[in-house]
Amino acid sequence: MKVEFSRVRESVHTATLPNGLRISYLEKPAFSKNFAILATDFGSCDAHFTVEGKAWDLPAGVAHFLEHKMFEDEDGNALQKFAAAGASPNAFTSRTTTAYHFTCTENFAENFELLLRFVFTPYFTGENVAKERGIIAQEIGMLDDTPGWRVYGGLYEGLYREHPIRESIAGSCESIAEITPELLYACHRAFYAPANMALVVCGTADLDTLCETAERLTPKASPVKPERRYGKRSDAACQPEVTRRMQVSRPQALLGFRDRPLAEGESPLRRQLLGDLCCRLLSGPASALYARLFSDRLITRNYDSEYSIFPEGAVSVFGGETSDPHALREALENGVRACAAGIEKTEFERTRNALQGAWLRVLDDPAAYAQQEARALFRGEHYAAFAGRLDALTEADALEMFRRWKASSQSIILPLE
Repeated sequence: MKVEFSRVRESVHTATLPNGLRISYLEKPAFSKNFAILATDFGSCDAHFTVEGKAWDLPAGVAHFLEHKMFEDEDGNALQKFAAAGASPNAFTSRTTTAYHFTCTENFAENFELLLRFVFTPYFTGENVAKERGIIAQEIGMLDDTPGWRVYGGLYEGLYREHPIRESIAGSCESIAEITPELLYACHRAFYAPANMALVVCGTADLDTLCETAERLTPKASPVKPERRYGKRSDAACQPEVTRRMQVSRPQALLGFRDRPLAEGESPLRRQLLGDLCCRLLSGPASALYARLFSDRLITRNYDSEYSIFPEGAVSVFGGETSDPHALREALENGVRACAAGIEKTEFERTRNALQGAWLRVLDDPAAYAQQEARALFRGEHYAAFAGRLDALTEADALEMFRRWKASSQSIILPLE
């Protein structure tokens, strides 16, 4: 099926295989590169689930560990095979997703088959798992020494009491010590099923050929999807503040506001757009608050904000380096209250236009576009539908969101004494 998005001049070819695998082909006839991504709806948040009558409580870091191990085949390493075929491969694990991708200018068919074969053909042994455990332990050590990583982790520790989003994506040296080949095989069977995955290709290809190859190289059926658990819900933040000391020259601080989880039937794409819009309205680079914070030296040019949606939760995050974390927090919380009281129409429309430009630019980046399309597919939508969703947002929608931003927590990294 071909879906036209005339507002942004994009065409999306879609199909769903008999085994449940969702496929999107993003047509880019003038591009010289092809980008393909195969993603599974499985991230670090999915640590507690029940499948085939058995309840699982995973140690932190399993999704990330599994991503590392998938590149190893019985007859070699998939990274080396991609390189030999002229492709540039990579992978990532987030709190909600694990994805494998490559880009190439030639030999697309060969690389596409390689992607499908290695992701659906796990190979774990006691020896290679033990070897990987040492490699990931080194990575964890580097992350633990990274202030930006630690301040981000501290924020979720402060915002949530039980939700697995509190845990590091990479896990800890203690948690990965519990990972075994049997555990990895069980998680691969549960979450790397075609019906729990999405395949997106951006560039020049043919949907029928993509579907034929995918149907030939993926499992014929998918097991029942796992039932996931995320702990007891609470509207209050776990801690108002989480503070650590590290080797930094000046403090770093992130302030997060909890938002309500997605409601039944609510569009995740619309919510993400509204969240991004509110972040810009509060303290985007063109906002009055940003100018005041910068003038008062409470922020630097690395100041940023984001809105994140995850299972049974959502947060808005603001911060970066600052001379005074508590003064920054006070200014942002006052800003939220001011926005909740009213937003000027001209400011709203100007900010909405700027956000539309940012989302439009993604369409010219095959890697970014394909990754966003994969996320949208998991939620039953298409990224290119954002223009219509954005047009429908109103000042009243933004006011409602700002009024929900009450429960907050701040994560702070201070210089060593």
